[in-house]
Amino acid sequence: MRLLHRPLRAGGAAVLGLATIALTGAFAASGAQASTAAPAAATPALTTLSGSLPPTTDRQTGAYTASRMTVEVALAPRDEAGLNAELRAVYTKGNPQYGKFLRAGQFDARYAPTAATTNSVEAYLRTQGLTVSAGSSPFAVEATGSSAKITAAFHTTLRNFVDPHGTHYFANSAAVRLPSSIVSGVEGVVGLSNTVRLQSLAVRPTSGKTPAKETPAAKSSSSSASCETGYVSTAELFDLVTNNVGFDYGYGGGPGCAGLTPAQTNSMYGAPFASPSTQGAGVTAAVFELSAYQASDISTWAQHYYGKHYTAPLENVTVDGGPLAPVCPTGDTCPAEYNGYSGDVEVDADIEISLAVAPDVKHLIVYNAPNDYTGQTELDEYTAIANQDVASTISSSWGECENDAGAAMVQAENTVFEQMALQGQSIFSSAGDTGAFDCIRSDGTTVVNANDPSSQPWVTSVGGTSFEGDNPGTDSHPGTPATGTETVWNVDNLCSDQAAAADNDEQGGYFWCAETGAGGGGSSQFWGRPFYQRGPGVNSTATTYSGEAVTNGETACTLAKAGTPCREEPDVSANADPYTGYSEYCTGSASTAYSDCATFSGEEADPGWFGIGGTSLSSPLWSALIADRNGFSGRRTGNINPLVYSWLQTDPGKYFNDITGNGKLQQAATNNGLFPTTPGYDEATGIGTPKFAAIITGF
Repeated sequence: MRLLHRPLRAGGAAVLGLATIALTGAFAASGAQASTAAPAAATPALTTLSGSLPPTTDRQTGAYTASRMTVEVALAPRDEAGLNAELRAVYTKGNPQYGKFLRAGQFDARYAPTAATTNSVEAYLRTQGLTVSAGSSPFAVEATGSSAKITAAFHTTLRNFVDPHGTHYFANSAAVRLPSSIVSGVEGVVGLSNTVRLQSLAVRPTSGKTPAKETPAAKSSSSSASCETGYVSTAELFDLVTNNVGFDYGYGGGPGCAGLTPAQTNSMYGAPFASPSTQGAGVTAAVFELSAYQASDISTWAQHYYGKHYTAPLENVTVDGGPLAPVCPTGDTCPAEYNGYSGDVEVDADIEISLAVAPDVKHLIVYNAPNDYTGQTELDEYTAIANQDVASTISSSWGECENDAGAAMVQAENTVFEQMALQGQSIFSSAGDTGAFDCIRSDGTTVVNANDPSSQPWVTSVGGTSFEGDNPGTDSHPGTPATGTETVWNVDNLCSDQAAAADNDEQGGYFWCAETGAGGGGSSQFWGRPFYQRGPGVNSTATTYSGEAVTNGETACTLAKAGTPCREEPDVSANADPYTGYSEYCTGSASTAYSDCATFSGEEADPGWFGIGGTSLSSPLWSALIADRNGFSGRRTGNINPLVYSWLQTDPGKYFNDITGNGKLQQAATNNGLFPTTPGYDEATGIGTPKFAAIITGF
């Protein structure tokens, strides 16, 4: 986010029809006047920047050229050892610093790069003929120039590629090299590739049909409506895929049997007695978004469930112009079809599930940036959330596989997430919707890959489960399912790495990972295991170690010291199966450009209402749950990972439903396509799903 020659890209906030928070203070003050390029100087001794060559087996199609492009040089924090020590101290019970969070601005004061470091990097870039300006924080420096000058400055090459899906992109095909005098202060260069294309992780159930309308008698009944059905079978799915024969499907008490109601969701996870003190009162929560939405949809949903006098406490903050007026970085791409209202189904889902669990929050801020291809606008949005430091809980349901994110992007993100952690902000992210193979929907590859940002050490990764055959019908308070009912989300256990066979309709297991989905999980290709990730099940036969060769031809957790066990995800889980999903209301029209909801929701049994799933729902559910906890306790919990792993080691049954894969009532799913569910921690469902009352109140 800049305060330079882009008036809508810097510190200014645009209104989406509701209250708006201005970008001010330390965040807005980070801009500086762009400096004039200086003549090139002789090249000094060079050192290769570790991790700067992105792995790929895609076909090259020629050199990439651009008359102007902008990259962001991510600078390393000052005193990284001190930063890591403070993070450990703040999150270690018994330490004098435990729970003592920093105030807004203090993180930069303690850990921003020194002026000497920043000046040295900027001076070098100017000697290479680049125009230099401040980035969205003290940890970023912008450099703009032609692709020829960019490649010369970073001593690399830029090439065009095409992936198995036919998607074209550019990336550097040689490692970055920088003067030895400055390389230690640089973590990476964001913008040398345009593969950081964040995707929504919301999923609608595939049936080929919409549920039949409820009869008037069923609508007034307290039992099951006439449109309810059993859990989807392999026979139904195979007939749909092979013969295009649809099937009726209905689940939950939402209009038209389209998903769980707020009351059902809270009941099935054992929420305490509903009151403002247990439903987020006084707390400011936030969602990270990359699409516009209609506030009228949220009002319709909220007043259907909470009455006509309920007003959703929404506020909007746009970053870099937002998705309706994108101010894209020079040379970046913010395609119209991926902006506008293109992700309205995601935004509405995030807001509605947040209000389902925490309806009494004081503010629910919807942060929104353009959806770009290099990741620079996403970094600006995360930076805005951290620098404002007004939201105590944040959920992001947008992500990409680590392979596509790249080392520069994940390291730049990590600094922001460390800032959030030290400020006591809790951030949650969806673990992915294609099982252990997170790249399938983005680039078509079937490598075992985790999701970013959920695999980040200071982000809580939220996986997906399913209630399978437990359909509460229209019962508003069905209670918690019997032990052993809830499974990992993997519809009929079809997602796998198996070849085409009769039991997967001759499609192969990867097809079903993409078609019907499964909860994400696995080991990070970048990050080592954080100090807090301990407990039963964390060490297993699935554990990988830095330096080990993995299936994509690279080494595991490349940013960690050799021999270090890798960061594992998810940390926790919640219901994400679209066939046992949540009730959503979302509409669109000709006036909502590129609206996803406009393409289908008007044809639903009850127009505008439909069921929705994906780890896009489990992430905001957990974020809202911690908003409830913060409201009840009157203070921030901060990053919950150290806390939940301490519970795993002491009293997991009090706080979690352990998804073991061994329950008598489990119908099908026992893995997420690769990693099995086991007692204790596993890379399919993490520690387990929440018991609301214990997590909110401690009882």
